[in-house]
Amino acid sequence: MPRRTAAERHLATPTGPPRDRSASEELAELLVAFHHPIRRWLTELLGINGPANVGQLAAQTGLAVGSISHHLKVLHQQDLIEPAPELARDTRESWWRLKPRSMSWSVEDFDEGSLGRRVAETAEVENFRFQTRAIQDWLRRSADETPAWRAAAGSVDTYVSATEEQVHELGRRLSGLVNEWSAGCIRDAEEQPDTERRPVRAIARVFPSEPVRP
Repeated sequence: MPRRTAAERHLATPTGPPRDRSASEELAELLVAFHHPIRRWLTELLGINGPANVGQLAAQTGLAVGSISHHLKVLHQQDLIEPAPELARDTRESWWRLKPRSMSWSVEDFDEGSLGRRVAETAEVENFRFQTRAIQDWLRRSADETPAWRAAAGSVDTYVSATEEQVHELGRRLSGLVNEWSAGCIRDAEEQPDTERRPVRAIARVFPSEPVRP
């Protein structure tokens, strides 16, 4: 029997007949997979540094090879990463690349009191924590950055009374602007690969908020 590749071994062995899943159940499973802090970290490493094998990811993160394999298996099952077998020297090597996947969701996608709703609420909290860690990391490092990069970075906020439709409209416009800007960066990197670049994170949140007490 031919030896299975490392990527094939990552796929779960079915333990019973396939079960029908609703769209909300599939979305909940995707949220659980992606919003785990380690798995999100791995997707970003693959997205910024390109394909890598399990050993390389373990070296970059300081995590055990077994732990990396476990998290990659979950990401693979949710179609967030895909094997890169052409980079492997033999079937023992497990190479992976990020498989970009659009993800748009809301807590309101799930029924009140459902398991999916609880998963979505937890994912929303984890997403906020992730963004907070990213901002805190930048603030710690910014003093050591060049003046040009410090000047390029920035933030904007406002505090006004608005209607629901106005909030929806701002969210749509921000989403469109960020998506357009990101696509332009990707095109420019392909056209001018030798230009100096760094990973940059853009975060925009729009939400009702009472005055924040110190």
